Amino acid sequence: MSLFRAALAVAESEGDGPIDWNAVGSAACAATEPGELTLSAAERAGYADDVADARDGIRSAAGVDFDLPETVQIQHRHHWIDANVDTFRRLLGPLEGEAMLVPSVARTANTGSMAVMLGFLANNVLGQYDPLLLGDDDHELYFLHPNIVSIADSLDVELERFRRWIAFHEVAHAAEFGTAPWLSAHLERHIEETVSELAAGRFDRSALSELNATMTAVEGYAELVMDRAFDREYADLRAKLEERRRSVGPLSRLVRRLLGFGMKRRQYERGKAFFDAVADERGVSGAAVVWEAPENLPSDEELDEPGQWLARVA
Repeated sequence: MSLFRAALAVAESEGDGPIDWNAVGSAACAATEPGELTLSAAERAGYADDVADARDGIRSAAGVDFDLPETVQIQHRHHWIDANVDTFRRLLGPLEGEAMLVPSVARTANTGSMAVMLGFLANNVLGQYDPLLLGDDDHELYFLHPNIVSIADSLDVELERFRRWIAFHEVAHAAEFGTAPWLSAHLERHIEETVSELAAGRFDRSALSELNATMTAVEGYAELVMDRAFDREYADLRAKLEERRRSVGPLSRLVRRLLGFGMKRRQYERGKAFFDAVADERGVSGAAVVWEAPENLPSDEELDEPGQWLARVA
């Protein structure tokens, strides 16, 4: 890790756009230790077995059929940064044409902010099911092995059980996108609209609310089927992760707030409460009706009133 090289990459950012994405990747990698990625044959087999068992368990518990990417990637932090620079570049594409008052200064500030954000996320992400929004490639499933190892150690939990729990969560997301082939395009459209509005200096609260409601459904359903399908004790894992989030230092807490981690936590909790209520009424397989069509997604109001959604989709 070299903070000097990171700062130099940001300082030397160039180009015509508001963000120098090449410098973002260079700076984020320079400021982030990649982590150890030497795995034994047994460890690689463990990831493969966890993913396969998660697929079978979620298919059975949720009553849905879906496929997984042919290759499961096990990455270190620099791999994750490289992959997500491209994703963020696509997502923020509408900003590229915006004029800047002081281009070089704004570009440096924007580039530095994005590098800090990616570096922070690279040290905290455990796994990711990536539908590659705004891209034409196949979906991807990957795990950040160094983070899984370090966080399992900091929580003082068995690595194999923790790794398996993360696998079930990411495969639960794969189940959603596999069951609802329209979901990627639906999210893509709302993200494009939201970013375009922001790029034009407008704030469309209704569009943002609809995007948040969709993401709440995505996170909540994944929590539901993961909990119902996971084949080992997990209450202590959830409790220890929550305690870890609460005990972070003030700087980390600030960064998490700026990156919207609090909103994501709220999406988990609110979405899980909604789908728990639906599953209690219709069963876990009945909750999958939400993925039959975009019109079946719960509205912001229905997320807090599951009975209204049940009455509408019935």
